[in-house]
Amino acid sequence: MSDQFEPVIIGFTCNWCSYRAADMAGTARMKYSPNIRLIRLMCSGRLDPTFVLKAFAGGADGVMITGCHPGDCHYVEQNYKAMRRFVILKKTLAQLGIETGRIKLLWASAAEGAIFTDEVNKFVEQVRELGPLQWPTSGGGLEKMFAMPEQMLVKEVSA
Repeated sequence: MSDQFEPVIIGFTCNWCSYRAADMAGTARMKYSPNIRLIRLMCSGRLDPTFVLKAFAGGADGVMITGCHPGDCHYVEQNYKAMRRFVILKKTLAQLGIETGRIKLLWASAAEGAIFTDEVNKFVEQVRELGPLQWPTSGGGLEKMFAMPEQMLVKEVSA
């Protein structure tokens, strides 16, 4: 059993390119680190910056945002919006005391499973070198943060 720090990485992936790249990597049996938990979005431009802050508050040690290459977005130019938000997020995280190396933006097309795999592995090693994020969590960790709200759960009602 190793005492090596195993970081938790949340990966927000766009449905059309980078999620397909992850899928291609899996289909081609390319191995990437199991430290990343992928969350599929329709577009990287749909990523609300509060999702990133919630991930860190919930116990993530790093966040990776992936999308289509600029100019190839299925929603025309939403990945440019993601790029602008990423720059602002990095500045905000730095002001909150979080190292900017804990967040990464990656462009990967559906055919770039090898690039996706390589970049995930590099990012996991980068975050591992930074060590655990010493940021107070709001309690409950990631499972609680991304759990379905209780009012949305289906309950059986007797007739």
